[in-house]
Amino acid sequence: MTAQDTAGPTVRPRRASGIGGRVHAIRTALTAWLGRPLASFHLVLAVFGLLTVLGLVMVLSASSVVSLNTGQGLYTVFKKQLLYVLIGSVLFWLGLRIPLERIRAMSSTGLIISILLLVAVLTPLGATLNGTRSWFKFGPFSFQPVEVCKLALALWGAHVLVLKRAALHKYRHLLVPVVPVALMMFALVMLQPDLGGTVTLGVVLIALLWFAGAPMRLFGGLALGGLAGVVMLAIGTGYRQVRVLSFLSPDEDLAGSNYQAEQAKLALADGGLFGRGLGQGPSKWSYLPNVHNDFIFALIGDELGLLGCTLVLGLFAMLAVVGMRIATRNIDPWVRMVAATLTVWLVAQAAINIGYVVGVLPVTGITLPLISSGGTSVVVTMLVFGILANCARHEPEAVSALRSQGPGRFGRLMRLTAPEPYKPPKKRKPARPTTPPRGSQQRRGVPQAEHRRRAPERQGHPRAGGAALARQKTSRGNPRNAKGGRR
Repeated sequence: MTAQDTAGPTVRPRRASGIGGRVHAIRTALTAWLGRPLASFHLVLAVFGLLTVLGLVMVLSASSVVSLNTGQGLYTVFKKQLLYVLIGSVLFWLGLRIPLERIRAMSSTGLIISILLLVAVLTPLGATLNGTRSWFKFGPFSFQPVEVCKLALALWGAHVLVLKRAALHKYRHLLVPVVPVALMMFALVMLQPDLGGTVTLGVVLIALLWFAGAPMRLFGGLALGGLAGVVMLAIGTGYRQVRVLSFLSPDEDLAGSNYQAEQAKLALADGGLFGRGLGQGPSKWSYLPNVHNDFIFALIGDELGLLGCTLVLGLFAMLAVVGMRIATRNIDPWVRMVAATLTVWLVAQAAINIGYVVGVLPVTGITLPLISSGGTSVVVTMLVFGILANCARHEPEAVSALRSQGPGRFGRLMRLTAPEPYKPPKKRKPARPTTPPRGSQQRRGVPQAEHRRRAPERQGHPRAGGAALARQKTSRGNPRNAKGGRR
């Protein structure tokens, strides 16, 4: 009997199988896919497409009762939303196709135009809607200029802070002119008064200063000032004061001031895990006011359940990860700051909307990006996604792949040109030091006689003594002093 027989049958090593093996395989495949040059670009397109389609479907479901009550048809609100999405798709293509250098060059003009629009909306040209004079009305369509101001402030603020990045350690260069211009925009928006617009503008300003490397004590002062402004807006308008008081006492006046917030919670609770089914939510039958605008997340929970809410939260979480990935993988400092600021703006706006729907924040009237019904918000948000996708195409590996392998199927379909590689700005030559005045040496503590005694020793200096200059000319003209001596 051999030693192998006494040892018993050999046991073959088991292959990695089961849940652990599948998770490892998925992780490996996902890591390999994320390592591709255009992974960030494709992820932005995926998030953008899913949010747009989900928004159209939920607006169609949420607005059917509102459209029916208007007497103009069952799809009145949905048709208007679809038209805004088509306009936003054109702006998405423009934001994706226009070179980022040109967008940066136009940021100052865009800021001036947006400020002029904020001034014009306070004149008789503006229209009052829901207690705020923040709209331009053009027949059945409306336009809210504060949405454009958010994008203009993000692009222009990043441009100024990048230009002054070598001097941002000084408060004067860090704050001026970005903070004064932002405060002027805050004042114009508060005169409307628009609490939601003021809050989102503040988010854009804080994101700019954060990614510019501002010290933490500055954010404490900004937080106190922002809190004071929000309190002034809240107590300055009657219905906003009621909203704040109802948030502080959620169990009181359930049939009055707390009715909307209470109905939103009931809609989320009644949906359960899988929801009642698309189009079957009873909350849109006048139980939940503004369900197609500010409280559409409650209808998602009512009709699609916890799975639908998780899908929305997952898409915005993916947007946060992809946006920061684009910011960290770029080289151009302006692109880095713009990508990070736009990402914080969209994710923070979604977080505020979902926060007041679930009852952890007071109602501010901020829409859910790409999902809530709203013309200007949808159009500007689609333009922001176009700029984010453009920033993703400017990652160094993406630029190399697009310039060497071609634009790909989507690039050919959208007629996208290959982005130019980043070229850092040329460093300026330091200026030649000027000659100090005669009295400067004496002011520094050097006696005037000592200064005159040392001057002839500096040969070639404009103020060298005559004897030194004569010796220098003689030495240059003497052939014995030439290199190699006399031949």
